[in-house]
Amino acid sequence: MTRPLARGGTLLLASIAATAIANNYAIQPALSAVAADLGVPLSVIGLVPTAALTGCMTGFALLLPLTDHLAPNRLVSAQLTALAAALALGAAAPGAVVLLAAYVLIGAAAGVAAQASSIAGRYAPAGRRGTGVATVAAGMSAGILLSRLAGGTLADILGWRRMLLVFAALALLGAIAAVTLLPRQQPHSRRGYRATLASLPPLLRHHPQLRRAVATGGLWYFAFNLIWVALALTLAQPPHSLGPTAIGLYSLAGLLGFAVLPLTGRLADRYAPHTVIAAGMLIAAAGTALLATGLNNPPTTAIGLALFDAGCFVAQAANQSRIIALNPQRSGSLSSVYLVLYFTIGAVGTAVAAPLLNTLGWQGTTLAALAALLLAAALVPIGNRQTRREPTCGTGPASGSER
Repeated sequence: MTRPLARGGTLLLASIAATAIANNYAIQPALSAVAADLGVPLSVIGLVPTAALTGCMTGFALLLPLTDHLAPNRLVSAQLTALAAALALGAAAPGAVVLLAAYVLIGAAAGVAAQASSIAGRYAPAGRRGTGVATVAAGMSAGILLSRLAGGTLADILGWRRMLLVFAALALLGAIAAVTLLPRQQPHSRRGYRATLASLPPLLRHHPQLRRAVATGGLWYFAFNLIWVALALTLAQPPHSLGPTAIGLYSLAGLLGFAVLPLTGRLADRYAPHTVIAAGMLIAAAGTALLATGLNNPPTTAIGLALFDAGCFVAQAANQSRIIALNPQRSGSLSSVYLVLYFTIGAVGTAVAAPLLNTLGWQGTTLAALAALLLAAALVPIGNRQTRREPTCGTGPASGSER
């Protein structure tokens, strides 16, 4: 019997997720200063975000399944300690090679944010899984939204090296809290770690709902990256010609998405996740339709971005809750498969944003994103009808996840 999280445990996991995931983005406003300090071209230091993403994907694939094997207090504290060490290595980096290597490690360790979501879902009290996952998702969203602001401010005041040390100190504080407050119960698993890794690809075959979750989630994350990359490129060009700070302010529209996430959890607990996901996609589609009218009216753009972000955040929290519910005892493995493919599809959106913008313009690009969102919404009811025929995933030998 899995014991629920102690009082305040979910909020601790949300705080850990926020401060951990922020490390993938906090240095971005200071990249030019880093390049000047290390005496290397900006094009080289520009690879830092790529290194962090590479590490994060590696962490999702190799470290997230550990939530099915290790006690949360040991796993989270160890990974946060590793994150602090990687940040200290980055702060002491004498050159670009060491810094890039450090950011691969930072990205991998920052994947503890996804572990926090899986743990919150697994150890949530009965009937509160959606709320637990959404609370951690709110923390992650806050970390992503505020990371560049916090990182840039600290870098201006302290310098980029000391800024990394501040985040290292936060990681160590989180490690101390995790070892004290998170569950000490070790999950029961019939397989070893290597067997778990080998079992990840078959999960897609055994779980039709996981395939549908990947398809719908990938579609909206494709649209999410497509819109935000194209927006930054469009606002930087005439007739807008905005600077980085002004462009960055548009990201504050995402605060609406952050604000509605706790409500999302309660809705996911009360109603079927597919209902929340479909509603999220329609909200995001409405926001995208507003964005397609053009960027000449900043209030309209801000409303469009707020609805777009809120819809995507709502759908993601409900989708992750749905994935964990397939088999809470293998939530780490299921989330690993989902997030690796989710980020891969999202990376395609990032890659095609500039070519689509050059070919179709802003309106055409937003319509492509709108098509992806509507397709995701159309897939959700199909998943719901088929869910009734899909066997319930248990922990016994007959479970598809154990075959």
